Amino acid sequence: MILTQYVSTRGKADKCSASQAILTGLANDGGLYVPEIFPKIDNLTHLLSLSYQDLAINILKLFLTDYSSDELKSCVYKAYDEKFDSQIIAPLEKRGEYYFLELFHGPTLAFKDMALSFLPRILKLAAKKHDINKKIVILTATSGDTGKAALEGFAHIEGVEIFVFFPSEGVSSIQKLQMQTQAGENTHVIAVNGNFDDTQTGVKKIFLENHLENVYLSSANSINIGRLLPQIVYYFSAYAQMVHRFGLKEGDRINFTVPTGNFGNILAGYYAREMGLPIKTLLCASNDNRVLYDFFTKGDYDKNREFIVTTSPSMDILVSSNLERLLYHIGGSEITAELMDQLSKKGKYSFLTEKPGFAANCATQDESNEGIRRMYNDNGYILDPHTAVAYVSYRKYRTETNDFTPNIILSTANPFKFPESVCKAISQQNFSKVNFQDAFGALEILKKLSLSPAPSQIMNLKTKKVRHSIVCMPDEMGELLFKILALDALK
Repeated sequence: MILTQYVSTRGKADKCSASQAILTGLANDGGLYVPEIFPKIDNLTHLLSLSYQDLAINILKLFLTDYSSDELKSCVYKAYDEKFDSQIIAPLEKRGEYYFLELFHGPTLAFKDMALSFLPRILKLAAKKHDINKKIVILTATSGDTGKAALEGFAHIEGVEIFVFFPSEGVSSIQKLQMQTQAGENTHVIAVNGNFDDTQTGVKKIFLENHLENVYLSSANSINIGRLLPQIVYYFSAYAQMVHRFGLKEGDRINFTVPTGNFGNILAGYYAREMGLPIKTLLCASNDNRVLYDFFTKGDYDKNREFIVTTSPSMDILVSSNLERLLYHIGGSEITAELMDQLSKKGKYSFLTEKPGFAANCATQDESNEGIRRMYNDNGYILDPHTAVAYVSYRKYRTETNDFTPNIILSTANPFKFPESVCKAISQQNFSKVNFQDAFGALEILKKLSLSPAPSQIMNLKTKKVRHSIVCMPDEMGELLFKILALDALK
């Protein structure tokens, strides 16, 4: 097998193996690691016949070429096991005329489980391969779901500490409680008085300014290529289900509509298409923070705008880190480095080059609420706010383009993670400013609306102890992290 090597999007870091890229997270020139070439699938029919686990092994082995087959098999089967409440792992559901790929059947009820059940295992193996004897510190900025999924994946792993930073007012009450009640002596959760972009910038700054000799920093964010690669698998799984369950002819093209803020989820679809999966269009769905919509429709990327807090917090982002990877794949490292420099200095850039196979649309907060209400009234199916953005965006796209290619909407979170906003959208009831008691009151209403019990992972939060309550300013993140690590070293 040909060794897949990884290069930086900014072109000034040395090539490296998959395990080195995963271990490092961010390249030393500030860029993100990408595969030097895309491996191609040679037998789609065979792949479409496999279980999710075997499908994952067959796809990931093309990218993770310095891991043995036994290592990959062990990691995959431990990642995608009974933690998921569906044997299919990511089931495709049809409601009315719409297809939804449910990516929320993992332990934290969000699509981040699809990658973060796998990443801790291959990262730990990477450290062993490269004789890293230092303490590994995982840094993560989250707009909601990544934090809990990363904490769940790395908790209790010996030799690893994980720090999760989240915007104090930028996540739902359930998301916040999921993180703040996380067990594990190696887990640290810190609220930041700022938005997600402030939080993400702070994490990147820690990476670039780290001078601790006894610590090895890595990331669980999608800036880590080890987070992105496992997400490719569910695009193939969705296509397989369309063929075997819903009558799609193998080889026919399909569209995917993806709600995204940081661009990692949809970029995995681009990687799947580059490998040979018959995808016609990847529709990028944005909420009121339409920075990606403007990029794809106008060619202008500009973060100098009002930051809007919505009920879809994982999309409340103005700096989409993974878009840098797409810029590289289309324009090369020199152009990417120049554009990232402009973004850093001016907060904006223009990239008018064609982006083949992509489309974009958006949904306002009111439109998203109406989308939740419409899907519930028409089909008795409850969408979380992020999936609602994608549903509305797809309906608008189809009306505007008359593109009736079979389409799959990626459903990224269980609606029970957002009980207040979902109940308000469906029943038009007004809920007061969020607190945990209100959230659990809304859960009771949502149970009645859905005619199903709330997931135990959510209801158990009511009796869990809050273990993490530190709050800091964005410019205090690095100092606080180093202080905590120093105190831990004295224990």
